[in-house]
Amino acid sequence: MDLASINSQIANAVANAKGVTAAASGVGGEKEGFDFAATLNSALKAVSQSQMQSDELQKQFQLENPNVSLEQTMIAMNTSAINFAAAVQVRNRLAQAYDQIMNMPV
Repeated sequence: MDLASINSQIANAVANAKGVTAAASGVGGEKEGFDFAATLNSALKAVSQSQMQSDELQKQFQLENPNVSLEQTMIAMNTSAINFAAAVQVRNRLAQAYDQIMNMPV
């Protein structure tokens, strides 16, 4: 599955949040410490990697590779599905939080 649309939505939300934060504080630079965008990006890459691994195991099982079992393939597929569902939930929560912040009276 392609996560490009999810990445672009999250990148837009992060860019907008950085602009709001910089405008509110009057500071143009970033603070040291926790890098939310980098952490989110690495988590999305892990989800993508999980999906690619699942796809590869499915192909190998279909080609009757003796080193790949049905159980191993099904576990990888379910893990991939759970990871993707979690990523979608995080995206939905981020979008909801962004909407709530943007609707706050100033």
